[in-house]
Amino acid sequence: MSERRTQMLEAAVRVIAQDGVRGLRVEKLAAAAGVSTALIYYHFKDRAGILRAALEHVNHRAQAYTETASDDPREQVEQMLLAELQDVDVVRETSVAWGELRASAVFHEELRPTLRDTTNAWNADVETLVRQANPDVDAVAAAERLTALVEGLSERRHSGSLTVERARELLSGAIGRELD
Repeated sequence: MSERRTQMLEAAVRVIAQDGVRGLRVEKLAAAAGVSTALIYYHFKDRAGILRAALEHVNHRAQAYTETASDDPREQVEQMLLAELQDVDVVRETSVAWGELRASAVFHEELRPTLRDTTNAWNADVETLVRQANPDVDAVAAAERLTALVEGLSERRHSGSLTVERARELLSGAIGRELD
């Protein structure tokens, strides 16, 4: 991906995280990225293209900070999921943008296939690790419950209903229950 395209996608995630999908205006995105609106349209064609590309970019950002170095599948599950609940700017921005994009898929059907594919890939990664950690567990259901829990805890954390410490504690407990 070109440096310019990455710059525009980073700006799109920032604008979506701050103003929501409804607040994303091409002019505002261009200003935030330091480029012309024509260049935005050249790279993304239209607003729907921006949203789809932003969703994919959010997924790539999350993959970067959720990679683990452990060889133990149980530790990998825990590290991967807990990485989504950190008080770090890039994690917070990525998480908020993901939530905004996910919520807007209710009204923007063109986002649903990308959202579904991204969610399925995340579930599959967790499912594989859960199955390796405990072959006796229904790994498909456990992965679905755990990733959904991360999303819910993240939303509550960002809205001020939970502290990051409490969210991580609840998630760790759920991981233990799912894998034991």
